[in-house]
Amino acid sequence: MAYVICEPCIGTKDTACVDVCPVDCIHPRKNEAEYETAELLYIHPDECIDCGACVPACPVEAIFPLDEVPEKWAKFIQVNAEHYQK
Repeated sequence: MAYVICEPCIGTKDTACVDVCPVDCIHPRKNEAEYETAELLYIHPDECIDCGACVPACPVEAIFPLDEVPEKWAKFIQVNAEHYQK
C-alpha cells in the first residue's frame, strides 16, 4: 500500500483524486453503486503505482504516503486495507 486516504475525506468524497489517478485505483467512483453509501474513498493497495498524483489533487488534504500517515489517523491504514479484503 503506497498511499492512504484518511479522515478528512469522510463526508467530502471529492473525486479530484480519482480524475488524476493514471491507473484508476481509487474507488468508489461517482458512477459506481457503492459511491452513495461509502463513507470515504479508498486506494487499492495492489493497483497503486506510488505516483503521488492524488496527493496535491485532494482539496481536503486527506491522502498521505503510508509512512507519513499522521498518528491521529493511523487507523485508516487498516480501514483502507480491510476495504479491499472484502
